[in-house]
Amino acid sequence: MPKNRKKPKNIFKSFAHIVTRSPHEWTVVFRMAFRNLRMNKLRTALTTIGIIIGIMSVIVVMAGGAALKGFVMGQVAAFGSDYIQVEVKVPGTGATSLANASGRATGVSITTLKEEDAKAVAKLPNVAAWAAGNMDQELVAYKGTTKRVILFGVSPSWQQIDAQAEVQEGNFFSEGENNALDQVAVIGSGVRDSFFGLEDPIGKNIKIKGQSYRVVGLAKKRGAAAFLSFDDMIFVPVNTLNKKLLGINYFQFITFKVADTSRMEQTALDIRAVMDKQHKTTDPDKEDFSVVSATEGMQILDSVFGTINYLLLALTSISLLVGGVGIMNVMYVAVTERTREIGLRKALGATNSGILRQFLFEALVVTFLGGVIGILLGIGMTFLLNELIARFGYALIFTIPLQSVLIAVGFSFFTGIIFGVYPAWKASKLSPIEALRK
Repeated sequence: MPKNRKKPKNIFKSFAHIVTRSPHEWTVVFRMAFRNLRMNKLRTALTTIGIIIGIMSVIVVMAGGAALKGFVMGQVAAFGSDYIQVEVKVPGTGATSLANASGRATGVSITTLKEEDAKAVAKLPNVAAWAAGNMDQELVAYKGTTKRVILFGVSPSWQQIDAQAEVQEGNFFSEGENNALDQVAVIGSGVRDSFFGLEDPIGKNIKIKGQSYRVVGLAKKRGAAAFLSFDDMIFVPVNTLNKKLLGINYFQFITFKVADTSRMEQTALDIRAVMDKQHKTTDPDKEDFSVVSATEGMQILDSVFGTINYLLLALTSISLLVGGVGIMNVMYVAVTERTREIGLRKALGATNSGILRQFLFEALVVTFLGGVIGILLGIGMTFLLNELIARFGYALIFTIPLQSVLIAVGFSFFTGIIFGVYPAWKASKLSPIEALRK
């Protein structure tokens, strides 16, 4: 029997032997790997399915996350970058925290944000305009048609804050109508279609919570922003909404337009100082309001979507782990079935590292094939989703980040190594005499 090289002592030293081989040896290894896999086509196909599904999931999920992030960030950016918003929050919680959201959702009511706060902040030199607002949902009726509609109560100056709040017909309500608690409304194009069809809505009266409101304006068609459809809502004067429909005298938010955006950060600090003085708070943990600039809001959203993407990636990686376990099981079966082959090759002079190389590369070939097919199917799926979403009229655009392809390739490669190296090492450690006896 030819004299073998010194046997590697453990799996790590054995693995190191596979990377320093001649091109001829690499060619032989690849040929034998493909030959053995072709001899078990069904098993090879079933093994690659787990890898294909995992890789495709990574591509589609990350493309979807990028699409959702781009959509929301784009919609938020549509409001502009020159505003700072003051919102109510539960004391002792963060503005974007789960505790604040759950507290508000379970009925914690903050009643301290009032018009006096807005007027005090408006005295700051870098504040150009302000508008307060509340939102509600009520039943709206017109000539036998009844529908639950979102009511957006805002100050008449809202158009200075939101440049896209344009009126197509009629006019927006005035400061006088807001102060007089006039029952007037500006309806979205979706509301017009639901109640009036082709009929001119200007001057018509609709019933909101049983009260008559005169339509004074039709808002220009706009679509959705941050999953809120402006076309399906009704604008009413905020004072009218508060006093006649909600029975309150406070706001959910006040938005301030900044004159000089280069001083945005300092202006936000100034607004917070004024609000602390108005609410007589010295401890930040006791503040019942939050001050968020447009820039900070975008940064918060970016951070939130980054966390969501990592979470989704972790979840989809489970399917890759399942596929890796499948590879390990198949390689164990292959080692068992080919015990005599291993013994014969060792008797003819094959080294431990040569056997290790052979079985490890079979695992790598399986994951490589699964990775390529998975990437192609993932790309194809994103194109299909783009077509389907476009037909439904949504502005989501699935793009394939280079990062997702690199992650998919990396997962594919390391899955083959991690789950293939141990069965391959076990095969390389078989004694040729014991193997030939089986």
